[in-house]
Amino acid sequence: MKLEALPWIILFLPLAAAGIITLFTLQNRQWSARLSVGAVVTGFLLSVVFVFVAGWEPRVREVSVNWLTIGEGLRVDFGLHFDPLSLLMLLVVTGVAGVIHIYSVGYMRDDPGYSRFFASLSLFTFSMLGIVLANNFIQLFIFWELVGVSSYLLIGFWYGRTAAADAAKKAFITNRLGDFGFLLGILTVWGALGSLNFSELQEKLASDPSALGALATVAGLLVFCGAVGKSAQFPLHVWLPDAMEGPTPVSALIHAATMVAAGVYMLCRILFVLNAPALEVISYTGGFTALLAALIAIQQDDIKRILAYSTLSQLGYMVMAVGLGGPTPAMFHLTTHAFFKALLFLGAGSVIVVAHHEQDIWKMGALRTKMPVTFWTFMAGTLALAGLWPFSGFFSKDSILEQALLRHHYLLFAIGLFVAMLTVFYMFRLIFVVFFGSAKSGHAAHAHESPGVMVWPLRILAVFALVGGVIGIQGVYAMQFGGEGAGQAAGVAARLIGPWREAPGAAVCGLAAFVAGLGAAYALYAGADKDPLPEKLGAVSMAMRNRFYFDELYKVTVIRLHDGLAAVAAWIDRWIIAGLCVRGIHGTTELLGRALRLLQTGNVQTYAFLFAAGVALVLYFVLGK
Repeated sequence: MKLEALPWIILFLPLAAAGIITLFTLQNRQWSARLSVGAVVTGFLLSVVFVFVAGWEPRVREVSVNWLTIGEGLRVDFGLHFDPLSLLMLLVVTGVAGVIHIYSVGYMRDDPGYSRFFASLSLFTFSMLGIVLANNFIQLFIFWELVGVSSYLLIGFWYGRTAAADAAKKAFITNRLGDFGFLLGILTVWGALGSLNFSELQEKLASDPSALGALATVAGLLVFCGAVGKSAQFPLHVWLPDAMEGPTPVSALIHAATMVAAGVYMLCRILFVLNAPALEVISYTGGFTALLAALIAIQQDDIKRILAYSTLSQLGYMVMAVGLGGPTPAMFHLTTHAFFKALLFLGAGSVIVVAHHEQDIWKMGALRTKMPVTFWTFMAGTLALAGLWPFSGFFSKDSILEQALLRHHYLLFAIGLFVAMLTVFYMFRLIFVVFFGSAKSGHAAHAHESPGVMVWPLRILAVFALVGGVIGIQGVYAMQFGGEGAGQAAGVAARLIGPWREAPGAAVCGLAAFVAGLGAAYALYAGADKDPLPEKLGAVSMAMRNRFYFDELYKVTVIRLHDGLAAVAAWIDRWIIAGLCVRGIHGTTELLGRALRLLQTGNVQTYAFLFAAGVALVLYFVLGK
């Protein structure tokens, strides 16, 4: 078997698992789990083998088969692209998904939809791998939509609950808005450059940077619309927190590690299409989203929603980095974020299970001693997210702050630093309330550690949350995009002190933000039985708690406008098109037919009279004048 066949196997194994589960093993819970877990774990092992043998820059960079040809103007291949960006993401997706699949065996063990859950999870994994390996825009867009369908199925997995069904619809419809712009951007690029293959497009723009002409900014921003939807950037950020209605492993896989990262990955993949004005818009959109989400997270009481807004904020960091022209820092933070945020969501799931599915942090407390493995692994994820040296988040977040300084974007640097402080504040608010203090409910008082099948994935992810910043991830991405770390062979010790040596200003500011955030959280929440901020901040706290009323604003503006336009369209359809045009023409024809039928009496004398009358009229018009 050729080495290039391995990625095809990796891609289609989860699809095969989803198909077999759906068609044959839906009633066999044990085999459904084995097939799903086996497919993704095998995919991870084969990915390791492929990278080990072929390296990060394989000799064969692309394999494809012709899929569709229309005339001479459109040729679409179904192909796979191998480079440091796609191969490292292949490892991240299969690795993190594998750990989450194993965790799901324990978390979902009593759910009646157990097999259906694993089938949907496998379908999602297949869809995400398709995005990672796609070598052209059309293939990327098809898998992009498959990810949307998969997320709809998983967010609304408990479809009997109204909130879950509504959240699934909200996610699906909101993403369609972004995807409409994405599709227009793809058509714009194809119309201007005559190709959809990423390698060909990059070569054309490298040889002629003005090939897109006046459409360059428009094309870039339209493509960015897709990332705004998938990566939940302002103003399409409202779907992600509601998506927490799905099972916790879904939140960990889709809304922390992979799906929401698809937008950032796509921007880095097609970075050559984005010009300076488009990148400027992208950077400030990311910065604003990071700040907005961090402020909202401060006053959320649902443990999963706190993590959801944290995800929004970190995605804003990544998008800001892309806009600053730093795809390497963006992808570096995306990868470390996949480790520690998946860990945090799975840790939250462990807490939720022992709390009998209670998610309000103010009904928890004192879990540090009752759930030691969950506590220490959750703490590792928190320290990584908060950016404490030497945890992984410190290195990736520092690289983004360093990028802002190097580009002299001091406003974005200040926003990034302030968001870093807020991140520490709301995460240690959660830590102090959930794991310290006194038990605030009977469930918390009688809590116990989760089973091994759930805590071992936490241990694995905790290791990567600790060491992920110094195992060479940044250097691999730098092979793709150039810049700091390209071809870097430095050891772990050199990477550990790298930020302090290369960008001490950003590193010191990041550490100061950590200390400030931790001090504020300790002063307000250490031993607190209720949240003191509502009394101190008043209306501002209420606005944060209600997510700055974006859902209400959209309801009275966008949704009301949509409903009004829909009502007008329905009236036109009913009375003008269906009534006047369709039924009117039909009715007129029917009436004329009935009138003409009256003339068909079957009486010979009547026919003779009408014939004579007709002849007389003809003679009158011909000869009468």
